[in-house]
Amino acid sequence: MGKVEFISDRPGKNDNRLSLGGGGETTTRLAKLVQSAERSILIQSPYLVVSDDAIDVFRQAIARGVTIRINTNSLASTDNLQAFSGYRAQRKRLLAMGIKIYECKPNPDVQHKLMQNFSASTGKKPIFSLHAKTMVIDAQTVYIGTFNLDPRSENLNTEVGAIIYDTALAQKVEDLIEVDISPGNSWDAARDNPDHYVSFTKLNKVRLYQMMPIKPLL
Repeated sequence: MGKVEFISDRPGKNDNRLSLGGGGETTTRLAKLVQSAERSILIQSPYLVVSDDAIDVFRQAIARGVTIRINTNSLASTDNLQAFSGYRAQRKRLLAMGIKIYECKPNPDVQHKLMQNFSASTGKKPIFSLHAKTMVIDAQTVYIGTFNLDPRSENLNTEVGAIIYDTALAQKVEDLIEVDISPGNSWDAARDNPDHYVSFTKLNKVRLYQMMPIKPLL
């Protein structure tokens, strides 16, 4: 095992009640990790509501020739419509920047392998949803922790995690995420129109949330 660095925010990092710009050690360290990338960034985050500062960091990475891929929940798999509305409002912008986004299916192929005994024992069909918070840089360094790629993790919540400088582990984690973003498990947000696989009722709910000024709270 290579070097492991534990990072954490202080409780109450946003004590200023007049703004939502608390920031934190986790935000700063993860931004530096992105800035250090030379070839690739692979991210899993259940919620994807990217702040203007994060967009700038990603744009700079892309300008350096870094490939950015993100695995997040689809509207069909998410457990948080409010958070998804923030992502949906900026999805086209992120794709236009050159970020590749893969949205988790609610019934991925991997489900059958992992949960083949679940339905038989409970009589229920599970809905799969992504909840991992992981980032791999250049297949050499991996972050695993509690940080979602959203304003709440940046400015409100107290987040913790580990940055592990170990090529073998980073490659293993990347290989697992590669499985998750494969066509049987995730939709390609640029090509597959993932919102097409939900009811009009659910789609209209998320459209309503998109019209509300709630992004800083997501």
